[in-house]
Amino acid sequence: MSDTLKLKANAKARILTGHPWVFANEVEALLGTEHDGRVVECRDRAGRFLGSGIYNSKSQIIWRRLSRERLELDEAYLRAALHRSVARRQTVAGEPALAYQRLVWSESDELPGVVADQFGDTIVVQIQTLAMDFHSTKIGDLLAELTGAKEVIFRNDSNLRRLEGLMAEVHTRSGQDWEPRWATIDGMDYWLDLQHGQKTGFYLDQRQQHAVVAKYCRGKRMLDAFCNQGSFALHAARSGATEVLGLDSANDAISQASKNAARNEVAARFESANVFDWFNSPVRTKEALWDVIVLDPPPFAKSKSALEGALRGYKEINLRAMQRLVPGGVLATYTCSHHMQDADLRGVIAAAAADAKRRVHVEEFCHQPADHPVLVTMAESEYLRGYILRVE
Repeated sequence: MSDTLKLKANAKARILTGHPWVFANEVEALLGTEHDGRVVECRDRAGRFLGSGIYNSKSQIIWRRLSRERLELDEAYLRAALHRSVARRQTVAGEPALAYQRLVWSESDELPGVVADQFGDTIVVQIQTLAMDFHSTKIGDLLAELTGAKEVIFRNDSNLRRLEGLMAEVHTRSGQDWEPRWATIDGMDYWLDLQHGQKTGFYLDQRQQHAVVAKYCRGKRMLDAFCNQGSFALHAARSGATEVLGLDSANDAISQASKNAARNEVAARFESANVFDWFNSPVRTKEALWDVIVLDPPPFAKSKSALEGALRGYKEINLRAMQRLVPGGVLATYTCSHHMQDADLRGVIAAAAADAKRRVHVEEFCHQPADHPVLVTMAESEYLRGYILRVE
């Protein structure tokens, strides 16, 4: 049986414009299941070679390009790709390598479906493609070798694994449980549970934004909505905010945020609440307005089909926040939905401003940091964007 995928005639496949994915409905015929998790070639209708990539008939994304050259997914490939990925992080924007950073960002680092975050001497890995899962042990070994990490935790519990026909599992390279502990990140102590906490244990992509928002908070009342472990709130309190409140619907997140605040000896309080319901409560109209509000929600659009409803949700929450700000107040608003483009977010903000009857202008544009590199031919690699807004 052929080990080459061929695009349909007249297929408007994005791979023809540089995107690394091919979908099941874009090819003439699927390959046999014996090719699942293996490297196969892809060609256009005229037979022109488009690259070598990993194949999985169980996924809607049946092919993910590794290279425009012919190659094998073996130890040599993994070592070279991981070496390049780690080397890219040796200096980020001219700064020395960080002890807490993203080391591997999937297709952006030539390792489709592999995400690796470094937390000091521990690396947390998520593997979401069948081919890379076949090589998970070698990936862990190479990461430990290249970085000197003492432990690698495999957080293979994402729902995305089901789309590849993979089981959910969590384990460590050593086979021993990783004990939760305190870690200092950007001058703040956090209690990290890397083996059982959310995602890879801590949201490294917002580290720069914590300091960006904090500079607006001195002498101000600050609300941190969807606060998770409370990072925005903690940095605001340390910067001299007069009052800080964090909200999150997850009780464990609120408990953790309160624990972090006590450890760092900062004055911030946290409440468990559905943020939408909290803003819509009639009691809000009797309360003082806030000087600074942060909106950093989880992704509302987890699929393209969910985007329309997500846009309504983003507009609603931004509208409510604008209504609860003093004149001249600051709104830091973010989205981590990769299906939501910048124009979508700008449109949501404009609609919210119009309904709130507030004059709003941009103080700062926000984006994911350099250790989460964006592949220019792959919109999905860019997922975090936001604005610091002045709401007159």
